[in-house]
Amino acid sequence: MNLPTLLRTALLATALVSGAALVAADKKPAPAPAKAADDYPLKTCVVSDEALGSMGDSVRYVHKEAGKPDRVIRFCCEGCIDDFKKEPAKFLKKLDAAAAKKPAAK
Repeated sequence: MNLPTLLRTALLATALVSGAALVAADKKPAPAPAKAADDYPLKTCVVSDEALGSMGDSVRYVHKEAGKPDRVIRFCCEGCIDDFKKEPAKFLKKLDAAAAKKPAAK
């Protein structure tokens, strides 16, 4: 093999590996199992009180707070996330109250 052929082969191999990595990176994470959605205590947005799914697919947001476990919050739209971030304690209290009323899953 001469140098130009070897160089082309190396470049092609690098391109194939890079392309495979890009395709893998573009894959979206698998949706949450249906059971997880059933465990969510509200059928409405914690901010707007609109039905989840009334504006297309509901939006999942992971709320992170130092020293506490991450929590998944569902909203009717992305716009409600900003309102939630302004007063998370207010909306988490509402979510916790709904969770306390919901019967325990078997």
